[in-house]
Amino acid sequence: MMTNLFSIFEPTSSIFNFSTNWLSTLLGLMFLPYLYWASPSRWSLLWSKIIQTLHKEFKALLLPSHVGVTILFIAIFSLIVFNNFLGLLPYVFTSSSHMVMTLSLSLPLWFTLMIFGWTQHMKHMFAHLVPQGTPFALMPFMVLIETISNVIRPGTLAIRLAANMIAGHLLLTLLGSTGPSLSLSILFFLIFAQILLLVLESAVAVIQSYVFAVLSTLYTGEIN
Repeated sequence: MMTNLFSIFEPTSSIFNFSTNWLSTLLGLMFLPYLYWASPSRWSLLWSKIIQTLHKEFKALLLPSHVGVTILFIAIFSLIVFNNFLGLLPYVFTSSSHMVMTLSLSLPLWFTLMIFGWTQHMKHMFAHLVPQGTPFALMPFMVLIETISNVIRPGTLAIRLAANMIAGHLLLTLLGSTGPSLSLSILFFLIFAQILLLVLESAVAVIQSYVFAVLSTLYTGEIN
């Protein structure tokens, strides 16, 4: 039963053994050229305002020497939020609900930060393992705890995004599958509930993209 339930999220369409569902990840790029050749619209002005706001927030979390890195986190936010919203459309594969994509974003980012931090700022990286004011007897335990916390960061980033996206889609699918067996009066309540869940999923799509980008910025800010 569980295998059949979760199989709806697996890529099934293929051409020459290539899963075409993953092509939905690139659909978000179709929105970008419009910003360069068309005259400014309300959508482009809104998106520019969002980018400027994100830049200011990420800039406050980073060191002055790392301000230019904000463009990377804005790009990550844009990629995730585009894919999250595209996943709300019928018959569009939600790539951000799979660990393959989320780990592909978090793991290289974390690995790059670790290489840069331990090669350029080794003393500061060791200092982060022992919080200030820790008693001497607890230092070995704090080093172990901080090390484990640091190692699982890419996994927590990936699982948080994938779990939140797949949970809402799964709930929408479960409620929608009961529609044909309901009476007409109850069906109206089901449609209303589906609309509310769709609005909630739209909010989750933005929030989870923002959380992923902000946490990545905070992890970068620790490399000083």
